Amino acid sequence: QVQLAESGGGLVQAGGSLRLSCAGSGGFFSAYPMGWLRQRPGKEREYVAAITRDGVHKYYSDSVKGRFAIYRDNTKSMVYLEMDRVNAEDAAVYYCAASRYEGGEYDYPPRYFGWGQGTEVIVSS
Repeated sequence: QVQLAESGGGLVQAGGSLRLSCAGSGGFFSAYPMGWLRQRPGKEREYVAAITRDGVHKYYSDSVKGRFAIYRDNTKSMVYLEMDRVNAEDAAVYYCAASRYEGGEYDYPPRYFGWGQGTEVIVSS
């Protein structure tokens, strides 16, 4: 099982940009599709984006499509989430995780495992 650690969160103004990073260790990182999910206070963890093992195919929730970009560097066991034009609804603790399997629908949180501690994104207006 891969171990994951998120970083890069912090304060960002509405309309601004932020890049989140996720470092993998203790597993064969490139063998797993990866996802980013987030959790807002009082809400369940929700899907944000996913990327296939080879980084070719990317998927996004409707709420972030066109604003966020997920990418990975398997040589460094890293996956990133570039957040652009953030808004108040993007404020949350963001987690990266490995997918349990290939294919299917990626917008299903139970398919993921190996959650890190998360990194918090705070949006100011």
